[in-house]
Amino acid sequence: MKKFLLLLFISTAQFLLAESDPYIKITVAQDGSGDFNCIQKAINSVRDLGPAEALIIIKSGTYHEKVVIPSSKHKITLEGENKDNTIITNNDFSGKLNTFNEKMTTFNSYTVLVMGDDIKISNLTIQNSSCNEAQAVSLHVEGDRFTMTNSNILGCQDTIYCATNHSRQYFENCYIEGTTDFIFGQATAVFKNCIIKSLADSYITAAATEADRKYGFVFLDCKLIAKEGVTKVYLGRPWRPYAKTIFINTEMGKHIVPEGWNPWKGDKMFPDKEKTAYYAEYGSKGQGGNTSKRAEWSHQLTKNDVKNYTLEKIFNWFTGY
Repeated sequence: MKKFLLLLFISTAQFLLAESDPYIKITVAQDGSGDFNCIQKAINSVRDLGPAEALIIIKSGTYHEKVVIPSSKHKITLEGENKDNTIITNNDFSGKLNTFNEKMTTFNSYTVLVMGDDIKISNLTIQNSSCNEAQAVSLHVEGDRFTMTNSNILGCQDTIYCATNHSRQYFENCYIEGTTDFIFGQATAVFKNCIIKSLADSYITAAATEADRKYGFVFLDCKLIAKEGVTKVYLGRPWRPYAKTIFINTEMGKHIVPEGWNPWKGDKMFPDKEKTAYYAEYGSKGQGGNTSKRAEWSHQLTKNDVKNYTLEKIFNWFTGY
């Protein structure tokens, strides 16, 4: 009986371990040494609604592609060989004419679009090389339980679109740069240990959190830096009335203005957004971290408040971090 139970335990453990491994591994390499030489072809090859993680390993190179992970593709991991040498780049922007001679918008200007759930990206650079032409999104995420680690996200205006009300997104150890509203959208998104660089005097965030959401954008232990000559940057402004953005234990450079937050006046459809938006900080430090002159409608969290900003409470999904 004991031998039977031992064998049962071993077989069960092996089954559970097998469940955690990718069921397929695909390599993308531009030199022809992989399964594909194009990232989109690799994604297209993955079975719709597959049984487990599909791992796509991307060898170093610059991939001039507009990549889409549709909603039918879930549990896909894109893993670059080296974040600085494995680059996905494109240069679409709002107002640019597409192949049908129609003007693009912010929402289809992306370099990478993620619509599937449980997508992971690591060790990659995603770039929209269009700058100062119009809104030009690098990464547009609509799927739920999205994770991005150890990666670069490069652009100018509207670099990252954290889209859709139901989407939960996690960025860790990432470098993010842009000019205006370069982290924006409705999603619940956490940025942990990220370096965020402002390339112009403007605004870092433009949240559009909906009224029924407890959390919007949360920055944990991040560092805010700026290009030389940039001296007047706001932490955020509300794209929509119930925008929520929180900075916790963040180092802020001298480019952050004393008032910190901007009310986005002049929006006729949504006036007085500062009355309903929730912008707050805790433990801000550095030359831009002095909160004594912050906008009077913003908030300073207490130690007790900060207990509500754990990953488990924010996401309420799984605790794999």
